[in-house]
Amino acid sequence: MNKIRELFYIPLLSILIISCNAAYERPVVLWTNQSEFITYAELFNETRSDVKVLVVYKENPVEAFPPAKDEDLPDIIVGPWLKNRRIRGNFMPLDYMFDDRLIERSAFYPQLLKLGSVNNKQYLLPVSFNLSALIFSTDYADIIPDNYMLNPDQIRDAAALLNKMNDKGVYTSMGFAPRWTPEFLYRITKLYGADFSEAANKKETFKWNAHALDEGIAYLRNWTESVNTSTAAEDDYQFKYLYNPGIKWVSEKHCLFAHIVGSDLFKISPERLQGIDFRWIQKDNKIPVEEDMVSMGLYKYSKNIPAAELFIMWFMNAENQKNMLEWRSKLNLYTSSFGISGGFSSIRSVNERIFPVFYPALIGNLPSAEYLSVPNILPANWKEIKNAVILPYLLAATNTRFAASEKPLEQFIAEWKRKN
Repeated sequence: MNKIRELFYIPLLSILIISCNAAYERPVVLWTNQSEFITYAELFNETRSDVKVLVVYKENPVEAFPPAKDEDLPDIIVGPWLKNRRIRGNFMPLDYMFDDRLIERSAFYPQLLKLGSVNNKQYLLPVSFNLSALIFSTDYADIIPDNYMLNPDQIRDAAALLNKMNDKGVYTSMGFAPRWTPEFLYRITKLYGADFSEAANKKETFKWNAHALDEGIAYLRNWTESVNTSTAAEDDYQFKYLYNPGIKWVSEKHCLFAHIVGSDLFKISPERLQGIDFRWIQKDNKIPVEEDMVSMGLYKYSKNIPAAELFIMWFMNAENQKNMLEWRSKLNLYTSSFGISGGFSSIRSVNERIFPVFYPALIGNLPSAEYLSVPNILPANWKEIKNAVILPYLLAATNTRFAASEKPLEQFIAEWKRKN
């Protein structure tokens, strides 16, 4: 964490050098936990003499409200989880920026834009998003469907082709097991419509579609039993062969697939990606966007709105985002994070025309805009809930040693709440 703070505070000397003749007396105060905005602010500050941006690190911007009495009010907030019930009242509508053509509504992916809307008013602008993928060795390309997407059945059937046993019935080769990566279990249940979302009242922790969740779990259990024999066989194979990072699983051909998030995939150096290909995970032509997508909002009590608007307009410009990628590359930060603020840009033309220049692996592998499926509104602490409640439950529920999970999801929630 100290290293993250250094990323924010060391460059502040240059960001704080504000011209005495500036048209705006105050710098634009930007709260964020996205370290990339240090670079963006420096680039913006170099292009303007009338307004400057000051980046202030907040480990979790959602937890920073209301501002402390002795600190400057923020003007812009950038981060994940900004639309949950507790914080969304801190932002002002931005529809006027579209009406006045300060930014173009048509430049954004419409479904990402809609996520930042409440009662038909645009409170948040999408900044970046991520998708889940499976990587595999190109030596097995002939058994992978020739498309940039794979559905669960295709993943299961292709992986089964690599399964081999010895005379003792022990697997010497196994293509893939969903339980090797708990995050994969989670994504399959989402594809089946588990529909996790923020609860309607404070008494509930979150909501979900119980029938769809059970259906996804049944699919995963059947996958294990029909293709890989049992959870015990999957665990045994993982213990023997899959103790290295996922990219080595596939490069060393210990299995067919490894699960990875796009932001992690494209931080891997091109040299290490030699001989590696990937596919996005989909079902019914829907590719789920990761829940921690980054958004940007204008604080409704900001005292510097005109200057903040200038930065928002600058940031949401495709040519400027191209400059951000180029400048970061010159600073040798090219592989420290992926794309714009750690993900795909919310500006469609940036992904389609600019990203393939910096990430050649995306050529022919960019997901079509209409396939993107945005997440529901979720609690601000969803990452903690997922890791402490959802993933342990899914691991228990998909364990074929038992007829069903020994504990229902509600019990996992109750135990977590008692501890917290």
